[in-house]
Amino acid sequence: MSTDGGIPVQRPLAATLLTAATLCLAACSPTPAKDTAGPTVPTGVTAASGSARTVHVMWSAATDDRAVTAYEVYQQGRKVKELPATTLMTDIVNLTPATPYTFTVRARDAAGNRSPHSAAVPATTLAATAQDRTPPTAPASLRATPDGGRAATLTWAPARDDTKVTAYDVYQADSRIHTVSGTATTARVTGLRPGTIYTFTVRARDAAENSSPDSNPADLTTARAPGAPASTAPTDLKATATQDGITLTWTPPKTGAVVKEHQLYLDGKFATTIVWGADPPLGRATYTFTVPDAPGTRYSVKLRARLPDGTWGDFSAQRTVVVL
Repeated sequence: MSTDGGIPVQRPLAATLLTAATLCLAACSPTPAKDTAGPTVPTGVTAASGSARTVHVMWSAATDDRAVTAYEVYQQGRKVKELPATTLMTDIVNLTPATPYTFTVRARDAAGNRSPHSAAVPATTLAATAQDRTPPTAPASLRATPDGGRAATLTWAPARDDTKVTAYDVYQADSRIHTVSGTATTARVTGLRPGTIYTFTVRARDAAENSSPDSNPADLTTARAPGAPASTAPTDLKATATQDGITLTWTPPKTGAVVKEHQLYLDGKFATTIVWGADPPLGRATYTFTVPDAPGTRYSVKLRARLPDGTWGDFSAQRTVVVL
């Protein structure tokens, strides 16, 4: 019993017992076990020099009883890079030409536990060359073939250079995701999502770090997971720069109803909603817009459609266009 302004207050026994039980739970709950187990060692580590001052290091993901949170890259035993767990490649720059190096990778978890070092991999930077300002030609005939729902194989025709092609860089949505040697004409890309549209391009690079123009884009849709719905992405998107702006053409998705609206994204950010003043097109759609940027400005473009239930569908493949 207690008082409230001098008036006795009888607290319910159930409430008193509940409060006591709550306090006991808070005080008596076992302390979570401390995480002392480190991640597994990263495997598949490779190191390749694509120029006189750069080495590209890649590895396969490690595992942990809770979660890997970061990777550390070591050069000659000294840590030179720290990267988030979602990143499985990096460039080590500002190296000395024609010099051998060794690299290892370690995984780290949220508790600060580190894996042992991976096996050491060697790489020797290329010899410095005379001033070279001529980029390679663009790789040609790029093709992308799905390998299940989470991987793809890319193939292309070799580029040419006045000195030598030393590396090929693979881009997905304008972000470099992979690098292979200058003698390769194929690459396997992993870590993709099932039932998703991807657009890949490849650029050739020489020892002076000159990069070629993009190859032709190669679209790929990974296999859908069993029971997953069909894609609702616009297809066959084309982007063309003209003196009046940028013209897009595409085929709206088949949704069982006329598609009345699309969202336009530039460089990954929402730009505008495309709504036709009259009846929407039944076949190919066309839209032209102006941009204020100077000639040579590069844009990445993609679309998605509003579905009959009011939600937005899947994104189209991405296209890159340069302002005239």
